[in-house]
Amino acid sequence: MEFVPLRGSVGLATGRGGTIGWLADAEALVAVDAQFPDTAATFVEGLPGRAGRRFDHLINTHHHGDHTGGNSVFRPIAGSIVAHANVPALQRGRAKVPENEVVADTTFTDQWRRDFGSEVVAARYFGPAHTKGDIAVHFEKANVVHVGDLVFNRLYPVIDRPGGASIAGWIGVLETLVKTYSADAVYIFGHGSAKFGVSGSAADLWAMRDFLTALLEHVQRAIGAGVPREELVKLQELPGFPDYAPAAGATSRLPMNLGVAYDELTAGT
Repeated sequence: MEFVPLRGSVGLATGRGGTIGWLADAEALVAVDAQFPDTAATFVEGLPGRAGRRFDHLINTHHHGDHTGGNSVFRPIAGSIVAHANVPALQRGRAKVPENEVVADTTFTDQWRRDFGSEVVAARYFGPAHTKGDIAVHFEKANVVHVGDLVFNRLYPVIDRPGGASIAGWIGVLETLVKTYSADAVYIFGHGSAKFGVSGSAADLWAMRDFLTALLEHVQRAIGAGVPREELVKLQELPGFPDYAPAAGATSRLPMNLGVAYDELTAGT
């Protein structure tokens, strides 16, 4: 695991699964996302500045296991686990749920905010996107925003339709995020390619928005041309987005993305 300071007392940690964000100063300890039990334990033990203290809060950006699997590690040492109101039910409803699954004990529908003196942590829900429980977490004084899986930085994303995903909604959420936070905000992403990384700027949100827009437009054209779903999903690389192609030997998520877009656009027809 690598601990990367960003601004002030805020940083990110990579390991296995979704990127962890953290605040560690004399007045507060806050983590955003928990990865898996083993990497959560590594994070808890290695976080610079923790010195054995309890965490004030763990915040889950959404319900997927690579972001919530480590909740069980945090539960004994965190004052509360915070998530959007939709997340606990989505977490319990996953196909494979561990016996020791731990869900948030503090939930909210629109906004959650806490003042720690030297830093303010605020979480907001902007609507269905990657799932129907994604939030953005803003460390206000450092001006760092953890957006979880609202951004797969130059990677074909997971689009969890059973979990309430909406590609059209996701496009709108990304546009709203850029308008909500200042131009110099630093963003932490749930996942990113080796070339582009797991942190960046509003330009990376626009890039994600542009990919999702192109995905819907490509599928809409195919539907209009009468291309069947089984033929549509054979595509391995979306034209115009070479940076999103998987590494050599890896399986492309694009066929799944195309299938979800097809289902979203033909729902009710």
